[in-house]
Amino acid sequence: FSMVGIAGAITDGEPDGDGHPFVGLALFYDENDEYMWRCSGTLLSETVFLTAGHCTFSTTKARVLFDADLMELEYPYPDCGPYTCYEGDTYAHPEYDDNLFYVHDAGVVVLNVPVDGISTFGVLPELDSLDALMPARGQKANFTAVGYGLQASFPDGADWKTQADRIRMVAYPHLLQLNAPGMTGDFSMLLSNNHTTGGTCYGDSGGPNFLEKSNVVAGITSYGMNVACAGTGGVFRTDRENVQDFINIYLLAE
Repeated sequence: FSMVGIAGAITDGEPDGDGHPFVGLALFYDENDEYMWRCSGTLLSETVFLTAGHCTFSTTKARVLFDADLMELEYPYPDCGPYTCYEGDTYAHPEYDDNLFYVHDAGVVVLNVPVDGISTFGVLPELDSLDALMPARGQKANFTAVGYGLQASFPDGADWKTQADRIRMVAYPHLLQLNAPGMTGDFSMLLSNNHTTGGTCYGDSGGPNFLEKSNVVAGITSYGMNVACAGTGGVFRTDRENVQDFINIYLLAE
């Protein structure tokens, strides 16, 4: 699998437990209430949930859950089973193009009611602040990646080894590439994905990549480079003005 593929869960990480209670799992549905797919995301306020644009695109609503362990959810997720979930409307970045999903890969879910019991939220970075993180010899910018979904992925012949527990996981990748031609441009960055640092994986998307160990959402898990979830993970940057203008439409409307 050499083409760029939608990505997003955590590999070689560890269970997050109560570490990031404001990171949730979103189940997306079409206008007929038919389940489409699931993604991760970050609560930025009591009602605004940030995720990937390719998660919200062509959907009309989502149900968002914040339990660390969601193993009792039953596919194809007709409801939230034994868990509390929050329903809301979905919106993709106005310039989102599904054929070039990684260029404006931001989306939000606006929840109908405030989330109960969560008082800490993710925050957006200062505008253009990630430009200062250009990789330099001997220096590594570190991130905290959080999400639900595949912990390991294998090609079809060995897909029985694929691990897809619905548990919130955390890993600590570092920056490999920023502002390079092609896939990363000035809108995304490549982070490490290996057995030492962990990383993100094919099959689920939208989860946060926090700067260091803060609650600053530096980027949104966006794409992977191969089906085995190895080498690098693509992260959509949230420090660009057009992205924050889109998100603030919903944050300021509260």
